[in-house]
Amino acid sequence: MMDDFMLIPIPIMNKLAINEVIKCNEVTSRYGLILSESEARELIQTRAGALSNQGRIEFAGGIINKLIMNFCDSPFLSPFNYVSTLSDLIETFYYFKNETLDEIGDDELITFMKKHFDENCQGSLELLQNRDLEALARNIRYGLDAYQEIDDIHEDFRKFFREANFDE
Repeated sequence: MMDDFMLIPIPIMNKLAINEVIKCNEVTSRYGLILSESEARELIQTRAGALSNQGRIEFAGGIINKLIMNFCDSPFLSPFNYVSTLSDLIETFYYFKNETLDEIGDDELITFMKKHFDENCQGSLELLQNRDLEALARNIRYGLDAYQEIDDIHEDFRKFFREANFDE
């Protein structure tokens, strides 16, 4: 029974995670985006801090890689903002995993983040976090269609008040 569960020391896990992040350079270099080992280490530390802050644990370290691979072709990333934007995206991802009550899968959340970052938010992390992801989380918490537009949300509330005979 003891052989079924093996603990890997944290320094070894971190080194493996750094190597996995560095491997992403093979793809991201096409877009002029390359992470150094120290930058990869910084992203691993950001992930550890975000997990701790959100009271989450993670058994596989693929979220950073998924974020890198999904966002590397964004027209709003450059070598000048690459690491800081990735750090913010990592923290945003874990925060909204909690805010969406884990009702949305990792890949689905990342796809939503990328689409809205590139399109609606035009590269603004503030708009992504404070408008689009907040609306998504609010929809999920209130049991609405997760991707319903904000105008539709207001109409749903008006309809609820009309049906409940509350005056607006």
